[in-house]
Amino acid sequence: MSTYQSLLQQKAELDAQIAEAQKREKSAAVTQARELVAQYGLTADDVFGKYTSAGIRTAAGKRATVAPKYRDPATGATWTGRGKPPKWIADQDRASFAI
Repeated sequence: MSTYQSLLQQKAELDAQIAEAQKREKSAAVTQARELVAQYGLTADDVFGKYTSAGIRTAAGKRATVAPKYRDPATGATWTGRGKPPKWIADQDRASFAI
């Protein structure tokens, strides 16, 4: 049975081996990625997609739209239920406005 100190020494050695292996494999992955980017002329948008100002990734670079959940019967205005509620629905039961 191992002692606490010997186990800590083994852990430190394993951590060093893990860090070295990660460094080696990461370097190889970066090299491969750079080769593919150069080979196919890829851009960052090709690889990662485009992002909206809110940080939402979209495939075509257009802002993702959300279907409205609530409608004001008086004006026909709609609200998705996200963000600050408009004045026509604030402090009211939203069930009566559901689409």
